Amino acid sequence: MLAPSPARPGREQALMFGLIALVGLGLWSLGTATGWAEIGAQLVRLQPWQVAILLALSAGNYLLRGLRWHGLARRLGLPTGFAQNLRHYLGGFAMSVTPGRLGELVRMRWLKRETGWAIERTAPLAVMDRTGDLAAMALLLALGLGLARGDIAGAAPLVLLALTAPLIATRPRLLAACVTRLYRALGRFPRLFARARGAARLLARFCHGPTLALLLGLGFLGWLAEGYAFHLLLGFMGAEIGLWKAVSIFVFATLAGGLTGAPGGLGGAEAAMVALLSLEGVPLEISVPATAVIRLTTLWFAIAIGLAVFPVAERAAVRAAA
Repeated sequence: MLAPSPARPGREQALMFGLIALVGLGLWSLGTATGWAEIGAQLVRLQPWQVAILLALSAGNYLLRGLRWHGLARRLGLPTGFAQNLRHYLGGFAMSVTPGRLGELVRMRWLKRETGWAIERTAPLAVMDRTGDLAAMALLLALGLGLARGDIAGAAPLVLLALTAPLIATRPRLLAACVTRLYRALGRFPRLFARARGAARLLARFCHGPTLALLLGLGFLGWLAEGYAFHLLLGFMGAEIGLWKAVSIFVFATLAGGLTGAPGGLGGAEAAMVALLSLEGVPLEISVPATAVIRLTTLWFAIAIGLAVFPVAERAAVRAAA
């Protein structure tokens, strides 16, 4: 195992202040878009046991995806245990509201300090984690649309695409060739592109049937739990539209928000969710607060967990690098 690189206090502190500033900006923007007063007003109308169910389903999502992160880390060969990997994964949620979620790369920083592995060696872990989420959500959306319309056969192309995505993402030769073409087009940053090619080749570790099944299965169950929470919430508020319609709306809105690249899917997810609920005949006096509450019990809850775990993960990384 490589020895950890010596800590650079000034540089590390500047990096941390920058990350914290990004989180603060994202939180402020997210609160402004969602509406702090509206969130508070609607929460008091829900029973505590109802909120507890929503939070429990979200927690189940995070734990399942944390287990997936652990499995991928072990497959990559990282010398880390389950508690350590779960700490990294949950702590990274504190950075969910950074633009493009780039702040979540703090997990790579913790791994570097605790194991000595360079970022290009651990980057495939982050790539596969994001790929697993996208593939699982695409599969869930396809099945949800098919079941909601009673037309499973019509959803087959989306299902096929969702199952193909992780296979393409783990083709090291294909990705390495793409990196090479990009370097030839730009003709600059040779060391950076060399590292990127090395990271692409490491994806071969994940070309493994059980690993890909783990990638899709745990992600699918995790996101299904949050989609089911959205279905329950609509029922609590008196707007029953059916399980699979609710799941499809939740997943589509989450993906739409992610495509904007805004912190936490700011604006895009909320707009898509309210618009789709309106198309299903849900009045604004229900769709708007339902959107606010589900964002609070999913995205905001994840951020709260991340903020609680982040200092613990940071202290452990500092001790390991000392």
